[in-house]
Amino acid sequence: MSKFNAWILATRPRTLPAAIAPVMLGSAMAIADKNFVGLPALAAFSVALLLQISVNLANDYFDYLKGIDTADRSGPLRVTQSGLIPATQVKAGMIMTFILSMMPGIYLLAVGGLPVLIIGLACICAALAYSGGPFPLASHGLGDLFVFIFFGLVAVGGTYYVQALKLTPMVWLMGVIEGLLITAILVVNNLRDIESDRQAGKRTLAVILGVRGSTIEYVLLLAGAYAIPIILWVSGRMSAWVLLPLISLPIAVYLMRLIWKNSDGSILNQALAKTATLALVYSLLLAIGVIL
Repeated sequence: MSKFNAWILATRPRTLPAAIAPVMLGSAMAIADKNFVGLPALAAFSVALLLQISVNLANDYFDYLKGIDTADRSGPLRVTQSGLIPATQVKAGMIMTFILSMMPGIYLLAVGGLPVLIIGLACICAALAYSGGPFPLASHGLGDLFVFIFFGLVAVGGTYYVQALKLTPMVWLMGVIEGLLITAILVVNNLRDIESDRQAGKRTLAVILGVRGSTIEYVLLLAGAYAIPIILWVSGRMSAWVLLPLISLPIAVYLMRLIWKNSDGSILNQALAKTATLALVYSLLLAIGVIL
C-alpha cells in the first residue's frame, strides 16, 4: 500500500459521515429559522471534519500503545498496529489535524465568543480522552455517551449557534436525533470488536452489555431516531415534511435484522459502513424536510 493510501485509510473515511451529518442538520435548522450564514457554516463543517479525523488518528495511536489493536482483531486494518505508518508519524498527524481545526475555530470564536471557546476546548479534551489519558472514555463504557453528546447535541447545536447566536428546544431535539444515529455507528464498531476488546481489557459498553445487549441498544437507537419525526408530526410541531426520513426506513430495518442475526466480523464491517451511510442519508432527508 502506498503511503498516501495508508494515510487515507488512517482517516477512516467510512466514519466521516459522523462529522458531516450533524453540521448539515444544524445548518438546515438555521435555514429554516432564517438564520443561515454561509461562512460560519463552512467553518463549522471544517472543524467537525478535522476533529473527526483527529479522533480517528488518536484512536489508532493510543489503541496501539495500549496493546488493544492486535493482529487478531476482525475490524479494518489499523495503520499503526500493522506498521503501515510509524506511531510517531500517526501522533504527529493527530497533532497537526488538531492544530488545523483551530484555524477555522478561531474564526468561529470571533463570531460566537465565549460559548464557542468552551465548546471547542471541551471537544478537544473529549477527543483526546476518548482513547488516551489515564481514564480513556472508550475503555470504561463511556464512549457511547461521549458520541451522543458531542456528535449529536454539541455538533448540531454548535453549528446552529455560530449562525444564529442562540439555541432553541427544536435544535436540541435535532441534536438528540443525530446523537442516536451516530451512536449506532459506534455500537456496530464495538459489537464487532467485543472479543478482542475484552481480551485487551478494554471495557466498552458493548463488552459490558454483551452481544445481545449491544444488538438491542442498536435497535433502540435507530427506532428512537425514526420515532421522533413521527411524534413531531403527530403533535403538530412540524409539518408532514419532517417524515421524509421514513424513506430510509427499509435500510434501517434491513440493518437491524442483519445485526440481530450476525456477529461475523466481515458482515459487521459492512454493517458499520452501511450504518454510517444510513446516518448521512437520514440526515439529508431530515434536513430537506426541516427546510421545506
